[in-house]
Amino acid sequence: MRGSRNQGQEEVWIMRPSLLRAPLGRLLTVFGPFSPSPNKPATQTAAASHRCHQRNTMRYQTEERGRPNSANYRIFFKTSEGKYISPFHDIPLIAETEEHDNGVPAKKPKNNEHEMLFNMVVEVPRWSNAKMEIATKEPLNPIKQDVKKGKLRYVANIFPHKGYIWNYGALPQTWEDPNHADTVTKCCGDNDPIDVCDIGTQVCFPGQVIQVKVLGILAMIDEGEMDWKVIAINALDPAAKELNNIEDVHRSRPGHLEATVDWFRKYKVPDGKPENQFGFNGEFKDKSFAVEIIKSTHEHWRALVQRQTSSKGIACKNVSCHESPLKCCADEARAVVQSAPVFGSPHPVSPEVDKWHFV
Repeated sequence: MRGSRNQGQEEVWIMRPSLLRAPLGRLLTVFGPFSPSPNKPATQTAAASHRCHQRNTMRYQTEERGRPNSANYRIFFKTSEGKYISPFHDIPLIAETEEHDNGVPAKKPKNNEHEMLFNMVVEVPRWSNAKMEIATKEPLNPIKQDVKKGKLRYVANIFPHKGYIWNYGALPQTWEDPNHADTVTKCCGDNDPIDVCDIGTQVCFPGQVIQVKVLGILAMIDEGEMDWKVIAINALDPAAKELNNIEDVHRSRPGHLEATVDWFRKYKVPDGKPENQFGFNGEFKDKSFAVEIIKSTHEHWRALVQRQTSSKGIACKNVSCHESPLKCCADEARAVVQSAPVFGSPHPVSPEVDKWHFV
């Protein structure tokens, strides 16, 4: 998944009507009429409470549809103005200034490739088991629970771990292209946005959008497919200032990265699958390497939404990518959400989900 551009060549980061270049390849992230408002997120209205459930996440809100712990459960995304969006295609890759609760703008990330922050869409909170993921093949790409062989998917508890050992999610506006083979591992992408492990302290919720500092990356090979795992930390975490590269994690958190490799190696074994393999002998690559991989996956995503490559079934409906022939209007996006079942009470979860597995 390494980028093929020559060193020093200009690179495009965020799609917009007129592509303004910036130093170190960082594009000024302006999304035209979609650009999130600096105003605070709107609060949930009483009229909406009987048909859906909403949660605020900084500039974005989530709206739940269907019944939790069921196959029809979905988490849709919208802006603070109530405009429905795709978390895959419409949330910018590079984070912009957020607002604190008192209305004072937070400090913007420095205009430096090694200090910039990225948006992360949280799919799975730490210590939980439900395999929640962006539905890449559904319109507007809501979060749903993965289903295998007709059953909801839950990640096994590999002793001594409980569920996921970090907040797990994806970087928006990235795509691991199954048409592209990595130059080192020779494996093609897994047809998903690039995955992220947030090693911060806060336990997030599904659909939360956080700003993260990238620290490094792990080259996992999942059943022959390239499945990069970005290691990052929530920019608001107290330890974020001290963690600037993967070596800082090795030094200050003994065993954390080793546990991460062990978790990814074994988590499918209880389901009868073989252990996952890794490129680079399971060694984490540094921040600079990780940023190059992220750039490459962003370029593949741009080609995807512009229909310059085979979509492999990916749904590319969006409301903000002006160069995309699949851009839709707000009414069309709203109709997608309203066609989903109304929010209901959760189904019970089997106690089998809490079972220990010794591998």
